[in-house]
Amino acid sequence: MSVVFKQHVRKLVDVSEEELTAILSFFETVTPAKKVRLLEEGKVCRYDYFVVKGCLRLFFVNNKGVEKTIQFAIENWWIADYTSLQLQIPSEFCIQAVETSEVLAISVADRETMLARFPKMERYFRLVHQKAHAAAQYRTRYQGDYSKEELYLHFSRNFPEFAQRVPQHLLASYLGLTPEYLSELRARRIS
Repeated sequence: MSVVFKQHVRKLVDVSEEELTAILSFFETVTPAKKVRLLEEGKVCRYDYFVVKGCLRLFFVNNKGVEKTIQFAIENWWIADYTSLQLQIPSEFCIQAVETSEVLAISVADRETMLARFPKMERYFRLVHQKAHAAAQYRTRYQGDYSKEELYLHFSRNFPEFAQRVPQHLLASYLGLTPEYLSELRARRIS
């Protein structure tokens, strides 16, 4: 499990094997089964999660009782409710395993201790969060600029691993579509 994380860190910062071993000691290993929630709405987010294997999602339940997925995280991606995590306030989101997963979890306190001991990791987390922020900006732009069909086509072309792995109703929720309309789009694309 640690090999995946080590490779990811090494892509962004120069760290020794000894440093990586020490860095990993700040993490807990979590293996949620499919549909298990790592965070419930109303609870404080205690961990930032790195996906080693599997898929997690961040979602909320709207005022009509409908789940709205706002983020997926597959291998080498991070996920948390960052507002709740940083401010230690109750979350408005849930984090759930889309499939049985293996994740590394780090608390705010452990991350701060790790960063004090290994300042290079500040760069790692800065680069990770810059990429995530840029992706969120583009997603917002595409949702405001593309038709529903264009949004689906863009997503399936650029993220085929999600289109294949994620259940259709969750993908529809993420794209702001009904499952029926997504099914219709897929049928049109196949024929």
